[in-house]
Amino acid sequence: MITPAFDLSQDPGYLILSIRVPYTRTSEFDLYIDGTDFKFYAKPYFLRLSLPGRIVEDGREEAKFDLDTGLFTLRVPKETPGEHFEGLQMLTSLLAPKGSRSAKPLVEDLSTGYSDSAGDNEEEDENEDEFDWEVEQEVYKERSEEQLRTLQKYGFGNQRSEVFARLQEELSDVTDVQNPEGTSAAERRQARLAAEVSAFSPDHYLADLFEDDEIKRLLKFRPWWTNLSHSTEQEGEAAVSFSDDEKEQLRKFTNRSYLLDKTARCQVWLSLVDVLLAYSYELRSTEGEHNVESPWTIRKLSGTLCWLETYSSLQEVLVSFGRRVLCYPLYRHFAMVSEAVRDTTKILQSGKACVLKCLLDIHKVFRENEPAYILNDLYITDYCVWIQRVKSKKMTALAATLQNASLKKKHLEFELEELENAATMVAEEEEEEEELHSTSMSAQVSHSDTSTSSSDSSGESEDSESSEGQSSTVSKQGGGDICKDNPPQPIPQQLPSLTAALFPAPSQGSRQLIQELGERVAEELNISHDDRDGSLAKAEGTSGTSSDGTLLTASPRRNPLLIVQTQGDDRDFIC
Repeated sequence: MITPAFDLSQDPGYLILSIRVPYTRTSEFDLYIDGTDFKFYAKPYFLRLSLPGRIVEDGREEAKFDLDTGLFTLRVPKETPGEHFEGLQMLTSLLAPKGSRSAKPLVEDLSTGYSDSAGDNEEEDENEDEFDWEVEQEVYKERSEEQLRTLQKYGFGNQRSEVFARLQEELSDVTDVQNPEGTSAAERRQARLAAEVSAFSPDHYLADLFEDDEIKRLLKFRPWWTNLSHSTEQEGEAAVSFSDDEKEQLRKFTNRSYLLDKTARCQVWLSLVDVLLAYSYELRSTEGEHNVESPWTIRKLSGTLCWLETYSSLQEVLVSFGRRVLCYPLYRHFAMVSEAVRDTTKILQSGKACVLKCLLDIHKVFRENEPAYILNDLYITDYCVWIQRVKSKKMTALAATLQNASLKKKHLEFELEELENAATMVAEEEEEEEELHSTSMSAQVSHSDTSTSSSDSSGESEDSESSEGQSSTVSKQGGGDICKDNPPQPIPQQLPSLTAALFPAPSQGSRQLIQELGERVAEELNISHDDRDGSLAKAEGTSGTSSDGTLLTASPRRNPLLIVQTQGDDRDFIC
């Protein structure tokens, strides 16, 4: 018989069952409804469900069949109208026969049942070209009860052993434990702590701490469970929807009942938190898009999956997760740890459906990775089945405890606060040195500018003093009253120094030309002492001097050399 694909939903008065049965005859449908038991048969399909509420067959039921899609839809009235059936999305738990219990839940006989995965394996075996039948065989040896007790336990509820004895090649790709079968839980923990201390990199941590632009962007990401309501279980289940692939996977799981003692139940809950923390971090670090590193990240951040760790308190889980986040992944920031804790709290508050959807996503990630599928067999598959039967109030209590838990940097024992303080002091010293350097450079530039300005001012002052000196000399020599008692000094002796100050040294040819021009001008302006007044009047009209011989204004024409003869052969030059 084939178990068909099915789905359940509800409204206040009816339970709606959708069963996909392609290639079947409509005349061969057979239904059985009795309280919480529901059976459906349409050759070759058979479905048996144990419902969370009671339904009745009173003539109000409705059924229809779509030939094109092969979908059979049945509406069955509830015995108590308005009653809410809890857990309709937990398809695996609905497939269980009523009251089925097993003292050994991990041992089952699959020879009489049909398994899709078994059929797939048979097809793969048939398609193989060659198979080496000459394999090494060992005679099975019966173990005594004392020997069985000494075996190291791990896996879901610590109910597995000797798994890695047969998987030595895959061991290093799945866990970091070198010898799971010969290492106790305490020894595994000591090895884990030592490996974390060795893997912690202060440089990587400080780089993510001070250059946190990418971290801030990741912290703003909102995963899909952010908008879910956690006020009631009914609202949480209604908000979570499963894809067709997820529903198919739920139907493939073999339903089991788990008999766990108090210690084992506590360890199962704590390991669930550990796995969800790693998953929350991975989903945030990839912004909801898994990549080829996702299996490694989830496995590496979870002490349960990587070191087969068993925890005894929630604080141990948080400390272990925080240490591993700061040691192994790409983004090693304490804010990512805190955000993953908040995400996991939200997941637990949203109910079983939200937790189951996360576990199914982890199961898919591991299923698509060659060595990581072993972790599905050890942990995730059992979690997917077990979570469907737990009570909602226990999950709510766990969420409240996680929400009130406190994880600080000092709990991780990496001396993070001292490391940050030292790095901050170094950064401040570097900033002060840069400020001093920039201030020194500015002062040097300012001093250079000041020196240049002073030099320019000095030059201008010297030029001004020289000009004033020359003006005063010229005024004394060419201005004022000119008489016989105070005759003007001969200027030709001062001419070389004056011209040298005002004009660059001329060449030999230029000197001869100037000398000839000077002699010619002197001949033309040769004035006797008796005609001095007329000469001065004439000079006033031509050179702009007053009647008493005082120079009033400079000539507008550019005359580099003006020579005036005042007495005999003595020549007075006004420039």
